[in-house]
Amino acid sequence: MASHIIDSEVYGAGFASPEMVTIWSDSNRVQKWLDVEAALAQAQAELGMIPRAAAAEIARKARAELVDLKAIGAGVSQVGHSLVPALRALEHLCEEGAGEYIHYGATTQDIIDTGLVLQLKEAWGVLLRDLHDIREILVGHARRHKRTVMAGRTHGQQALPITFGYKLAVWVDEIDRHLERSAEAEKRIFVGNITGAVGTMSSFGAQGLEVQARALGRLGLGAPRICWHSARDRIAEAACLLVQIAMTLGKIANEVYNLQRTELGEVSEPFHMGKVGSSTMPHKQNPSMVELVVVLARLVRGTLGPLTEVLLQEHERDATCWRAEWAALPEACVYTGAILHHMRRVLGGLEVREARMRKNLGLLGGLLLSERVMLALGERIGKQTAHEVVYEVAMKAQATGVDFKDALLADARVAPHLSRDAIEQLLDPAGYIGLAPELVDRVVGP
Repeated sequence: MASHIIDSEVYGAGFASPEMVTIWSDSNRVQKWLDVEAALAQAQAELGMIPRAAAAEIARKARAELVDLKAIGAGVSQVGHSLVPALRALEHLCEEGAGEYIHYGATTQDIIDTGLVLQLKEAWGVLLRDLHDIREILVGHARRHKRTVMAGRTHGQQALPITFGYKLAVWVDEIDRHLERSAEAEKRIFVGNITGAVGTMSSFGAQGLEVQARALGRLGLGAPRICWHSARDRIAEAACLLVQIAMTLGKIANEVYNLQRTELGEVSEPFHMGKVGSSTMPHKQNPSMVELVVVLARLVRGTLGPLTEVLLQEHERDATCWRAEWAALPEACVYTGAILHHMRRVLGGLEVREARMRKNLGLLGGLLLSERVMLALGERIGKQTAHEVVYEVAMKAQATGVDFKDALLADARVAPHLSRDAIEQLLDPAGYIGLAPELVDRVVGP
């Protein structure tokens, strides 16, 4: 019976993709341990430390489907050790005494840490694949809407005109930095560790460095310069990257949520007949997908606590922090994977309501262009004086409900300097989008 939201038969599909659940499953976890044990044995056989036949047998039997996961779980509870039951299961599978050479000189944390990094690397490939897909979707929208004028908003209020493509290009630029950070961090994060009980490789003798290099090379991981059992910055860095990616996508989801409000109605997540917004209000088309993404982003951020607290370690190994990674890192990856999965659908089917954007540009009766009027008037009477004049006219227009254009024309300080035609031209939102289209091109290309 499932007790965690990730495994829930009722809600699990919203919080986890099947692909990511498989990566972080018990079966894959144990398989990664067995992969490490097999790679270690093969490396030692190449160096003449154990018989080649034993290494070959260990590699043949190092398959999760051959062991009883429930029995391993029961063994962990019984013996109070996180790896020994899995080692015993593999030993019992191996014939002709090959089991005697399993885990030869390694320590538990060597296997579990390296296995965890293998899972993380597998998950990372999925996350980056989906993030690249989202980037390409956003790039397409940004190019298509680089001249689609809408109201830019600061402090929740209409500020100046922008274009929808400009808004999207800002998101693309942020995603690009995450991709750059990931590429730079991979050489630090995807590193294994096979160094023995306290990291000095004493159990491997003079060939310790070569054992580690060969074993980790087989696994596609980098080799550390020195043991990192008690130096958890690699995991913490991965956690920080996951949080940054999740929060960026959470921000995008939250923006869709806000722009979908009835009073704005400028964009909408995809909707289909049969999707129900409310159990009591039949008309509702709630932004349920982006709401869930915002929740997931907050959950990912919540994992940052335990995944950075592990940086504070005691002595050469410290399980009081280490085991927190087993819970928090899979959650961070699974939730981030769900975020990317949902946002591919949201952005791929995003409904952009250009007519509503145009309508909303007129909500303030021209006040959206107050800066442009101030600058034009300032060329004649000085910028500071123009600010005072336009401020007073704008406040009066808002208080009385008079159109900004009419309020400007009625003001004796403005009329001598700006004609009706000039004011009407100044109040055209499409004429005051700055370099928005060019800035879009700088990010996504023309």
